[in-house]
Amino acid sequence: MQHWLMKSEPETYAWTDLCREGVGTWDGVRNYQARNNLRAMKKGDRCLFYHSISGKEIVGICQVVEEHFPDETAEDGDWSAVKVSPLEVFETPVTLAQIKADPALSEMALVRQGRLSVCPVTPKEFTHLRKLGKSRAIG
Repeated sequence: MQHWLMKSEPETYAWTDLCREGVGTWDGVRNYQARNNLRAMKKGDRCLFYHSISGKEIVGICQVVEEHFPDETAEDGDWSAVKVSPLEVFETPVTLAQIKADPALSEMALVRQGRLSVCPVTPKEFTHLRKLGKSRAIG
């Protein structure tokens, strides 16, 4: 199993939207590296759900329930999407400021490549963030 971080502007698609829907389509990615990361995802992979722009915090964990397929929102080009479902909520969202201040997370792709909307997360980083966020299962 691999781990990822996926960014979404909460005004466009928030964690609460995914929780309400149960299964959501992660589409609209228009960066080649982020697209390739979507294509590398496998069913069951875990993804940190990060609110970008406003909030700038990790709020939960979702899992990939359908591997990449053509992004129907793309007017042209070769773009992909995946389907995800919510798994765990962070009782204490982990902010970008906390992440940047934490030596254990200093090499995270989120810190090194801040503009990338879908990026890999190491198992060690993932475990550390789950603890910081006090994650608990939904349901």
